[in-house]
Amino acid sequence: MREPARILIVRLSHLGDVVCSLGILHALHAAYPRAEIAWAVQSEFAELVEGMPGCARVIRFDRRGGLAGLLRTRRELRAFAPELAVDAQGNLKSALLAFLSGARRRTGFARGDWREKLGAVVLHDSAPYSGAAHAVDRLRALAAHVAPATASDPLRTDPALTPEELRAGTEHLHTLLPGAEHPVLCHLSDPGDVRGWPLERWLALGRAARAAGRPVLILAGPAEQAIDRALRERLPAAPGLAYWSGAKPLRLMASIFAAAAGNGGRLVACDSGPMHLAWASGLAVTVLEGPTSALRTGPWPVGCAPHVELRSATQPPCAPCFARRCSLPEGPVCMGEITADDVLPTLAGD
Repeated sequence: MREPARILIVRLSHLGDVVCSLGILHALHAAYPRAEIAWAVQSEFAELVEGMPGCARVIRFDRRGGLAGLLRTRRELRAFAPELAVDAQGNLKSALLAFLSGARRRTGFARGDWREKLGAVVLHDSAPYSGAAHAVDRLRALAAHVAPATASDPLRTDPALTPEELRAGTEHLHTLLPGAEHPVLCHLSDPGDVRGWPLERWLALGRAARAAGRPVLILAGPAEQAIDRALRERLPAAPGLAYWSGAKPLRLMASIFAAAAGNGGRLVACDSGPMHLAWASGLAVTVLEGPTSALRTGPWPVGCAPHVELRSATQPPCAPCFARRCSLPEGPVCMGEITADDVLPTLAGD
């Protein structure tokens, strides 16, 4: 294939899926170093890809912008005028943007790998069917299709942090946990999310980790503010125990994860976007799984050290169900029955 002058990547959401798609940008930039590459993404995730080498432009998609927002996005896509559009999402929304770009070649996943298969009709060609469960493995097949010169190379999945960003992450981690070695980072989960871990479990883990002499950094995003406040009341900040809450710059978060990895740290988290950003940044992850499975949405490469998938030994037969709501009268026991004692052994080797 002739090297295209302008390439569009369409991967709009969510944070974990955007992280899993970083390999597409790495592969395209390596295969076509002179091409101008743009990434169409939802505004809340734009900062992550704006700092990536090879990403010359970010086209922000406002999913709540209605028709006016869609028309603005169309104008920006047409102004960029890509020759190649790569749909790295595989649903109707991403297919619409690939189509509106006017690219002479539109490519993406094989139809069998699409979430909303009808969208595949806008493609001119597609990658071979991967049959893969994990998002990164499907994207690896797509990367080999759009950048065949890199097909035999290991897939890069990192956010390409600069030396300046890495220094900032180290300084920020030191400010939060001065001199911390082998820190345990805990990313709290939204209590209303079926994938979440209950407050009492986070409380028990924080106490147990501190009793074992491990420094602990507890992270919470905007959706976790209620559980963050409740945990602070019962487990106040103290030397060796810190909180980092609220909206966080994504690349700074990645830099802190990288700094924690350099200090022998580990993240404990449920299935979430920050969990994916952590493993992509080199941090070991213990992922708490119940309704979901690491085979599909866990740290990548699947089943490889130093990452650990932790499930309850007494999980119900319906798990993993991949449902957004639990149908059991008592709620998601598959998550509630994972205990702090289950998690502690996964921290021992760090």
